[in-house]
Amino acid sequence: MEDIEKKEVLEEQEPETELEESVEESAEEMLERQLTEANDRLLRLAAEYDNFRKRSQKEKEELFASSKISVITEFLPVIDNLDRALDNNTDNVEEYKKGVGMIGSQFYETLKKLGAAEFGEPGDAFDPNLHNAVMHIQDDSLGESAVAAVFSKGYKLGGRVIRHAVVQVAN
Repeated sequence: MEDIEKKEVLEEQEPETELEESVEESAEEMLERQLTEANDRLLRLAAEYDNFRKRSQKEKEELFASSKISVITEFLPVIDNLDRALDNNTDNVEEYKKGVGMIGSQFYETLKKLGAAEFGEPGDAFDPNLHNAVMHIQDDSLGESAVAAVFSKGYKLGGRVIRHAVVQVAN
C-alpha cells in the first residue's frame, strides 16, 4: 500500500504535460532576456560614466586656461608700465626711482586684487609653517624665536602658502 502511495506522489511531481515543459522554457527565456537587458543597462551606464569623465576633464582644462588668462590680464598694465620705464631715457635718477616705485605699488595692488597677501616682517614670531629660516643670530633686543630679518617676503592665497618667507631668526 505504501508503494502505491509513493508512486502516486512521484507521478504528481514529474511534469506530466507539454504545458509544464513550455512554462519552464519560457521562464528560461524570460531570465535570459532579463539578463541581456541588465547587461545592456550596465554597458550604457559605463558609457555614460566615461562620457561624464571626459566632459568633466575638458571643463576642468577650460576653467584652468580661463583662470590663467584672467590672471595674466590683471598683470598686463604692470608690464606696460615697466616697458615704458625701460624706454624712458631720463638722466634724473630720482624720477626714475619714483616711477619704478609706482610700478611696484601697482604690482602689489594687483596681487591684493587677486586675493594674495604678503607676510614676513621683522619682529614677527617665527612660524615654520610660514617661514623658511636660513640664518640664526643672537640678539637680546628681539624676543625668543623672532624674525630678525626678511630676505624674501612670503605670500599666501586664502589659507594656502604660495611661497614661504625666507628669514633670519633670532635667539
